[in-house]
Amino acid sequence: MKKLAALSFISILVVLSWLGVVTSAAAESPDYWPTDGWRTSTPEEQGMDSERLAEALGFCQEADVNIHSLLVVRNGYIVADAYFYPFSAGSKHDVASVTKSFTSTLVGIAIDKGYVESVHQPVLGFFPERTAANLDANKSAMTLEHLLTMTSGLKCINEPSEITLFQMMASPDWVQFVLDLPMSDKPGSRFVYNSGGSHLLSAIITQTTGMSELDFAREHLFEPLGISDVIWPFDPQGVNNHGWGDLVITPYDMAKLGYLYLHNGLWDGQQVVSREWVASATSKHVTTHTPDHNGYGCQWWIGSSGGYSAIGRGGQRIFFVPDKNLVVVTTAGGGDRDERILRRLLPSFIVPAAKSDDPLRANPDGVAVLESKIRQAAVDHAEPKPVPRLPEVALKVSGRTYVLDANPYGLASASLVFQAGADGATITLSFSAPTGETSELILPIGLDDVYRIAPGRLGMPAAAKGFWETDTSFVINLNEIGNINNWRITMTFEDDRVTVQMQENTGLASATFGGALIK
Repeated sequence: MKKLAALSFISILVVLSWLGVVTSAAAESPDYWPTDGWRTSTPEEQGMDSERLAEALGFCQEADVNIHSLLVVRNGYIVADAYFYPFSAGSKHDVASVTKSFTSTLVGIAIDKGYVESVHQPVLGFFPERTAANLDANKSAMTLEHLLTMTSGLKCINEPSEITLFQMMASPDWVQFVLDLPMSDKPGSRFVYNSGGSHLLSAIITQTTGMSELDFAREHLFEPLGISDVIWPFDPQGVNNHGWGDLVITPYDMAKLGYLYLHNGLWDGQQVVSREWVASATSKHVTTHTPDHNGYGCQWWIGSSGGYSAIGRGGQRIFFVPDKNLVVVTTAGGGDRDERILRRLLPSFIVPAAKSDDPLRANPDGVAVLESKIRQAAVDHAEPKPVPRLPEVALKVSGRTYVLDANPYGLASASLVFQAGADGATITLSFSAPTGETSELILPIGLDDVYRIAPGRLGMPAAAKGFWETDTSFVINLNEIGNINNWRITMTFEDDRVTVQMQENTGLASATFGGALIK
């Protein structure tokens, strides 16, 4: 693995220039900066083919991929801005592990400003008040660089789902949990994707700056870029933001991070993060073998054919095509199949649409087709279906509460309400956190095969519909939309017991657990 300090800024730029990663001179002086909002343009005015972009939207619709939004920015202008029902324009979205790239940027800013001395500082040195379990020479040698490049050596199980991450989240002190993990490798020797390590990055920002990652971001990253509508959850101590994921912002603001990197950390005359950090963070430090990527930088994925991306579970992406002056953002709530389809958008449609560095001949017919596809994507095409007669058990369980056994999701209880002849039902779910705090979620459920949309977790929209699969089993399809998760929840009732089977489409672990009726 390359040591950051061993790479001079000039040598990094030479390597990145060969990979086609460094931006062009034209990109250094844009017409305007989108601090207060993005400007729009026809694709042809920015040298792009509107018909080809329309084909990209048609491809998503025909493939029935669970995409939520597609944003294409060329030369700083939005040329395609599509939202797929039930996600809507102006809505925020959980960006999942794209958060890691924001965290990396904030670490770079902390280094630029002298809060952190270097990436070679030992991790344990940032936490002098804590004692780490399983302490050995390898753990003592673990540095900030190792956390950034996912080569910490900490033991982490992340396949088929992020088991270690869920164990961390079930613990009362997440920072201590990660510091206590045993070592499985010598630091720097092997790439192992570890979201817990990214949470330590957030804690290091807090330790060194005296500010939460969110407050530090507001002052030094979000405010300069004009990002204000943000949700970023904290750990159980209420001190450290989730450094690995769960940042909630709009697609427009995702694109701003992309635009910042496209301009080597410069924004409207201010060097928000140093060119050296941008170059180093987006260069290959370790080899990986994942779809479309053969390397990892500092919380950034490096493309097999050059370029780099911020990537999150479910289809959250910030793609960069520097030599085309192009930033592409997707949000989604899909599984492996959907992600495979989304990976085809860039090479098959969007990059080929960038036909020229100069404006193309106007194509009003092509623009009209693109706008029509955008309108179609935003519409709910579902037609209500007749609601079957409720089984006898539906009215028996209606309004009654079941206390649930221990489960990975923190669900404490559940209650359903049905009414004879109604086209909808209601579910009430209560949650308990490791800290003892509780919360409640009440959601309407469509019984006519049409989603009902209401505020869900973090106040963001959630869509639910359901049906009786058998006389005793009720199935709920819960699409959390901007919160990514897409659940199939089966509740099977027998006497005073319920069995809950939860399956999630975007990569979270499934689980089956029981519950008992409160009498």
